[in-house]
This record gives sequence, structure tokens and C-alpha cells, in this order.
Amino acid sequence: MSFIALTIAGSDPSGGAGIQADLKTFHQFGVYGASAITLLTVQNTQRVSRVEVTPAELVIQQIDAVLEDMAPGAAKTGALGSSEVIRAVAERASRFTFPLVVDPVMISKHGAPLLGADARAILIADLLPHAFLATPNWHEALDLAGLRESENNDYESLSHQAAHAILAMGAKAVLIKGGHRPASLSSAPSNESNDLLYHDSEVYLYAAPRIDTQHTHGTGCTYSAAITALLAKGMELVQAVGVAKQFIHRAIVSNPGIGGGYGPVNHFAKTE
Repeated sequence: MSFIALTIAGSDPSGGAGIQADLKTFHQFGVYGASAITLLTVQNTQRVSRVEVTPAELVIQQIDAVLEDMAPGAAKTGALGSSEVIRAVAERASRFTFPLVVDPVMISKHGAPLLGADARAILIADLLPHAFLATPNWHEALDLAGLRESENNDYESLSHQAAHAILAMGAKAVLIKGGHRPASLSSAPSNESNDLLYHDSEVYLYAAPRIDTQHTHGTGCTYSAAITALLAKGMELVQAVGVAKQFIHRAIVSNPGIGGGYGPVNHFAKTE
């Protein structure tokens, strides 16, 4: 039996993030990867110097070409780039008969903006209601929920507020990734990278040691792609997140040390 997953995301020519990371991760989990490219970047591990968004019509033609000939078991989105692309992808997502993982990529590892304020509003209004799972990092979760952090904030309390706000936007489940969480926030050990999954009125904690390395380029893409691949294979969400969490931890620990900046993780890491 062939398992298929579709990624709708941007291209990273250095291979650490975006479409390239997604397809590598799908392959590592034994899933055939299909893709629709939403934007092109000029970047490496040290910089992003150019971003060109694909016309919405061309993005949809790519998606339709895949769907008319293949049957994905799951799909994911990454960087979408513009209001027009988000609207178009959301319209198609309303017809999906398979789970959609929405990774709300708003900024690159280098700090380059990948989503403007108008596009953010459309992502919330149009795309999140079709998300089986949303996978924001700490900063993205607070931004989507309209929250701010301060030295007196409590990590778990802010996470709960952000997650419930995103659930209210229509997402069926929310995974808040804690790798970007400031060490100064209370109620979470500074030496741990804890993720919280909110699903079916339950909260699940996925803990791992925090790793002191700059080789974390594409961690969000890779993590969400691993979850997508496992959903495509029929795994239940709670278990899929647990397996994906272990995979991304191993991928960071065994990073190949490529590049002079924020290097990629190891997409050859063991999957179990």
C-alpha cells in the first residue's frame, strides 16, 4: 500500500526548510511526497535575500494536478506568502477529505518576514477553520491569539490562553511548540523544550531536553511534516505527535553541521 502526503509550502534552495525539508521527511517516514510551491526564496543558512510569491492561480493548478491523479492521506501548509494564496488554498482546503496540518509560518529563522498583517488576518479567518491541526511555535501562537509575554507571565497559562483562542478560530487541534519559549518565563524548566497539544478537550505534554545548538533551521517544517506523514499512514494524532517529537529531537541532536549559520537538522534521523 502506498501512502501519499501533500505539502503546500515555499522553496528553500539550501534544503533545510520548506518544500525540501517536507519531502525529505515524508520520504524518511516511508510516505510518497507531492508538493505545490507557494513561494521561492533566495536563502542559505546565513541569510534570506529575496522572496518571490507564486501567483495564486499557479498554486491552485499545482494542487489540482496532484489531487486529480493521486489520493493524499494528509496534507500540510507552510509559508504561503500572500493574502491571495491563502484565500485560494483555504478554498481548496474546504474540499479536502483528508486531514490538513497548518504550520503558520510567519517569519524565517533569519528574521525575514514571510507573512504580512493582512495575510495573517486571512489565515485566521479563512484557513484555520479547515485545520485538523495547527502547529504554531511559541511566538506564532501568541501573535495569532493577540497575546504578549512579559517577565511575569506564566508559560502554561499563556499557552492555554493562546491555544483556546486558536481553537476558537476553528482549528480542530493545536500544538504549541515550546522550542522558542524564552527561558525567563515561569512554570517551565529552562532546560526543557516542551510542546503542548490541545485535542478533544485534553492537553498532552511532549517533553524533551533543550539542545544548545544553532543547527535548528527547518525544525518547524520538519516537525509538522513528520506529523503529516504519520497522519497519512493512519496514525492517531496524539501518537503521531509523540513519534514526530522524538524524531525532531534526534534530528537536532544528530544535525550534520552544514553551513556557517543556522544549519539544517538531520533528515536521515531514525523515525522510531
